[in-house]
Amino acid sequence: MSIKFGPAGLGSVKTAERVLEEYYSRGFRACEIAFTYGVYIKKEEDAKKIGKKAKELGISLSIHAPYYINLNSEEASKIEASKKRILDCCRVGEILGAKRVIFHPGYYGKNREKAYENIKREIQDILAVIKKEKWKIKLAPETMGKVNVFGSIDEISRLVKETDCSFCIDFAHILAREKIVDYEKVRKLFLHKEWHIHFSGIIYGEKGEKKHKTTEKREWEELLNNLPKDKKLIIINESPTMIDDSLEGIYLSEKFNF
Repeated sequence: MSIKFGPAGLGSVKTAERVLEEYYSRGFRACEIAFTYGVYIKKEEDAKKIGKKAKELGISLSIHAPYYINLNSEEASKIEASKKRILDCCRVGEILGAKRVIFHPGYYGKNREKAYENIKREIQDILAVIKKEKWKIKLAPETMGKVNVFGSIDEISRLVKETDCSFCIDFAHILAREKIVDYEKVRKLFLHKEWHIHFSGIIYGEKGEKKHKTTEKREWEELLNNLPKDKKLIIINESPTMIDDSLEGIYLSEKFNF
């Protein structure tokens, strides 16, 4: 078993290597590069340098794809644009040596079951390109926090089983969506030996997620008390204070014998 903590952000290309060294000195062994507003690492040489530094330091990289993705759009052009954004992340991620591209799959539209089949089909298309290119990077749809957005734990688990894609379990999103986290259910749905996790404090209402907040000690303790100890875990913190929160996660993990 191993557990790695890190923040959801690396910053600019110019400072990336220095930031990775700083992360390492703080005890972080994971980092998610936020391409949420676009793939900002443009040059192959930059991606190679950043990836080499991360590998030297033993920091596991992942990528968060742009927010502007909807694999269930009624407009074919928007679906194709969404797939291109994901594949652009995969292409750069492969050079970086990143393990996964995390993404928000889309919206339900008018028919939930049809939404599932549409999103499944597009994921299979993306996976076919990844296979053709012989990339090692994995595709990881994320559990989502709003009730009107595709991405319940059941839907993500079903996608994993039916497409052999990877996954991202966002426990804050599960709480916002379900109003409670059924850890036993999550364990049964995701039997895999490695989990990629997002976590933070979260403010939510009847319709689910409103915004992320600083992770409280009790929230960390509840998560760590319920996580399986027989898996490889990567925990990415997405709070507004993700550096301090990740540090607290590392500190508290020792209390729970990780």
